[in-house]
Amino acid sequence: MIDLTDISYSYPDAPALSNLDLHIERGEAVAVMGPNGSGKSTLLKLLNGIVFPDSGSYRYDGEEITQRRLKDPKLAKTFHQRIGLLFQNSDAQLFCTSVYDEVAFGPRQMFLEEDEVDRRVRECLGLFDIEALGARVPYHLSGGEKRKVAFACVLSLNPDVLVLDEPMNGLDPRTKSFLRQTIIELNRAGKTIICSTHDFKYVEGVFKKAVVLSDGHRIVRIGPYEDTLADEPFLRAHNIL
Repeated sequence: MIDLTDISYSYPDAPALSNLDLHIERGEAVAVMGPNGSGKSTLLKLLNGIVFPDSGSYRYDGEEITQRRLKDPKLAKTFHQRIGLLFQNSDAQLFCTSVYDEVAFGPRQMFLEEDEVDRRVRECLGLFDIEALGARVPYHLSGGEKRKVAFACVLSLNPDVLVLDEPMNGLDPRTKSFLRQTIIELNRAGKTIICSTHDFKYVEGVFKKAVVLSDGHRIVRIGPYEDTLADEPFLRAHNIL
């Protein structure tokens, strides 16, 4: 479903990704691990077409994804409907004057009928048990509430792939447990999950595959998640524990 071949990307002042090769099958649950600054967030942004590789090839369902190709409104619309990104900082994702309008924004951009928009909004708010927040201003919510609203916004487009950037970061234990179970259920329903994380305790049982990035911005391991997590010498050598 997702194929990265010899992908490299640099910011103006520093490299971020170096010669990455990665294949992700439909329906997989993949943890992206690595120390701070290894390129995890950049990789997730690249998968969502927010940044584009300096070299190498990114294919999604056989279609090459490039900056030039995503200038085609039809292709961009289809691509961004099929793969959704939950940002690490929820404030970067919320900009409307009410929670309802936040969740409705994506479906409205897809020019869905308002009845369908309303159905999706209510369904997504119900999934996260935040129906009572519909009229609230997002900026006035707690961190956990914002994360749930941002997640509901992503799901309102019913994407095939969910890309989650440190979804547990800064949340209380109860909200972490809730999101963990939600992610598991979404994967069981057929969603492909790609998630960067440091919070190993609260993602137990979520992932089957681990992709480990090093300080050198390279993939140094792809393998079963549980085996990777159990390899403490390896994790410590790469500053993950």
